Amino acid sequence: MQRKLNKVHPLAAEIDKSGLSGARLKLHEIIFESNTFAGKAFDIVLIIAIIYSVVIVSLDSVKSLSDKYSEFFFYSEWILTLLFTLEYFLRIYTIGKPAKYIFSFYGIIDLLSILPTYISLVFPGTHYLLVIRAFRVLRIFRVLKFVQYISEAQAMSRALRASRKKITVFLFDVIVIVIIVGAAMYLIEGEENGFTSIPRSIYWAIVTLTTVGYGDISPQTELGQFLASLVMLLGYGIIAVPTGIVTVEYANMSKKGTSPEVCPNCGAEGHDEDAIYCKYCGTKL
Repeated sequence: MQRKLNKVHPLAAEIDKSGLSGARLKLHEIIFESNTFAGKAFDIVLIIAIIYSVVIVSLDSVKSLSDKYSEFFFYSEWILTLLFTLEYFLRIYTIGKPAKYIFSFYGIIDLLSILPTYISLVFPGTHYLLVIRAFRVLRIFRVLKFVQYISEAQAMSRALRASRKKITVFLFDVIVIVIIVGAAMYLIEGEENGFTSIPRSIYWAIVTLTTVGYGDISPQTELGQFLASLVMLLGYGIIAVPTGIVTVEYANMSKKGTSPEVCPNCGAEGHDEDAIYCKYCGTKL
């Protein structure tokens, strides 16, 4: 079947691999793609290093182990951080539009996964934030070529983006509700029953509306308990609303098949399965 051309970029047919050539193109295929032996090997080694790094940071937080193996943990952490730093700059070097990668989800995660070690030179203890590297293991779906998982993840991501306006409006309404309920409960219960201020009463409203119910503060009057009961019942309905919004968008998005291929120019994903060119910048895939 003939592969179709995304109708996004008018000059797409004239644009080739984002100007990458020679060593940069080869590095891009190794670092960003996993459809070659070298690319798959690179990603597998990277994932092993990430898991090892998270384990090292976790064990370092155990005092008995930290006292005994502190030097080993220290050098292991710095060696891994330097390797991840090199990898981060290689990713920037091997993509046509570095800003697209830098400000993408994975680009931000990659940066955050190396910063804590350097920050710990000024603020000791911040290196424990390196556990954020665990996010990078999400690449395992691409490495193992679980295309169906990649497609589902991309469909979920697009569904969340498509739902953001509706969910934003919904959250704004929820904020208004908890402010009103919190102020009402402050007037009803008063300081003698633990509702010492409107902000504290709003905190109670949020805890009650989300059905968390810590129990550190609760209404004592009959009117307050009646209002609390209404808020609890309202909470069940409120939880269902964003779920329904995302579910509808997800059902629409999951009908569209996508390819796991990464654009060498802008780093975008989510192209049609039979696409030849990037639908965002027109670069040949």
